[in-house]
Amino acid sequence: MKQFFKEIYGVGILFFYYMKWLILIGLPTLYYGLEYDSNLTMNILWWFSLALIVKDFVYLVVLKRKY
Repeated sequence: MKQFFKEIYGVGILFFYYMKWLILIGLPTLYYGLEYDSNLTMNILWWFSLALIVKDFVYLVVLKRKY
């Protein structure tokens, strides 16, 4: 079970590393540009992506830290 959670954690890190900007920009485009219906799951992913981008901004600009 511990290995399963490690794999899920790793997949989550890779997914959001590559997809956070696409989700942040693409979802409003789908909603307002292409008139898709609102989806709760995608809205949660959008807010989570926004939080990750804000965290990255704070780390790089405000705290001046590198990972």
